Amino acid sequence: MAVRLLIGHLPYDVSEAELRAHFAAVGPLLSLVLPTDRDTGKPRGFAFVEFSAQADAAEAIRRLHNQAFKGRLLAVNEARAREERGTTGPPRPAAKGAAKSERGPKRPMYKRATGPVRLGAEDDEGEAEGRGAYGARRHDTAVDYDPA
Repeated sequence: MAVRLLIGHLPYDVSEAELRAHFAAVGPLLSLVLPTDRDTGKPRGFAFVEFSAQADAAEAIRRLHNQAFKGRLLAVNEARAREERGTTGPPRPAAKGAAKSERGPKRPMYKRATGPVRLGAEDDEGEAEGRGAYGARRHDTAVDYDPA
């Protein structure tokens, strides 16, 4: 029966050939999977190695767990079966009251202000104020500050 091992704490510059040579010293490999990042194409720091015999897998764990490989201590463990993943969040509560199709249309989240809409200083015709630096309102009666 094939035994799959999870190899963790791998250096990010490791190649599949280097990893295959390192684990082939223990026994013959059935497969080796080195997942890579989809954006950069570099290894993600872990791999899966599959041995045909349970004895070879146990020997690999005994000999290679917490041993240095390219400057990092490897974590070699038997891989667990992948859990069945459904939704990623907590369960959503059922709708209270009527079903969604029986509800009325959604209300708007905001109400539009009544009256004319002012867009900028060009709308301020005839007013006794203007805009100063950074768009701040400036009245004609304002006095410039003189620190002297």
